[in-house]
Amino acid sequence: MSALFAFLHHLAAFAVVSCLAIEFVLIRGELGLQGARRLQRVDMLFGLSSGLLLLIGLLRVFYFEKGADYYFHSWPFLAKLLLFLAVGLLSIPPTLEILSWRQPMRQGHAPSVSEERRRWLRRFMHLELAGIVLILLCAALMARGVGHFGG
Repeated sequence: MSALFAFLHHLAAFAVVSCLAIEFVLIRGELGLQGARRLQRVDMLFGLSSGLLLLIGLLRVFYFEKGADYYFHSWPFLAKLLLFLAVGLLSIPPTLEILSWRQPMRQGHAPSVSEERRRWLRRFMHLELAGIVLILLCAALMARGVGHFGG
């Protein structure tokens, strides 16, 4: 069962990264109605994948791996959890922007997004990607047992 949850955890993590990369590419181009719809769907998948990643990760911590006591005595794990939270918070402004396009899109119009606004969205996405890179560093440190204290 542990191997299955490890696989699901990795699958969700790759889905999160893939969705973020796709969003980054889509926001760079001119946003027509179809592109905006794609971006909305990918953002929804990003949110769902992130939720699954957190849920599966917590199940692994509490039920399928070394136990919560081990993980909560590891600074890379704690940093990874905080970084995940930070990435989640950074994803809120782009998601709210993308959701704000629903009304014009229902009327069959592409959202009007200025180049300045797209740069603003890309900045958030860059920060999210940087957070994910740091999460990967923490995961590698955890896998090697670095940073375990007490417990």
